[in-house]
Amino acid sequence: MVDESKLILLVEDNPDDAELSLMALRENRLVNEIEHVWNDEEALQFLSDESHRSLLRLVLLDLKLPKIEGLEVLNQIQTNRRTKRLPAVILTSSGEDDDIAASYDLGVNSYIRKPIDFDQFVECVKHVGLYWLVLNMIPPDI
Repeated sequence: MVDESKLILLVEDNPDDAELSLMALRENRLVNEIEHVWNDEEALQFLSDESHRSLLRLVLLDLKLPKIEGLEVLNQIQTNRRTKRLPAVILTSSGEDDDIAASYDLGVNSYIRKPIDFDQFVECVKHVGLYWLVLNMIPPDI
């Protein structure tokens, strides 16, 4: 199931959640490459680099980041003509109505609250990857 033309950007500052996400994606062989960054600055720097943009197929974004909120990263993804069609999925512990509404107002493709249970978390990430990387069709000019 690995497709070498697919790359995921995981923006996650929690080491445990990052490891679980990476494990779930790798175990299910959904992509050949996963780029993990720890904060907003690294995410925006990665997204601005033209060399991987043609391979990038999905951004998994935590909202609670150490420097600026994930909402600002989402805003910058959505307002940049080069990345605005890139699927962005919020994967966060926040279930606050304001966070959900703000994410959709900024154009998020999906908002998922991280399950607390280990097995449910792994299963959730697996399904996110299957949907966005296998079933979902994206425009060719991302």
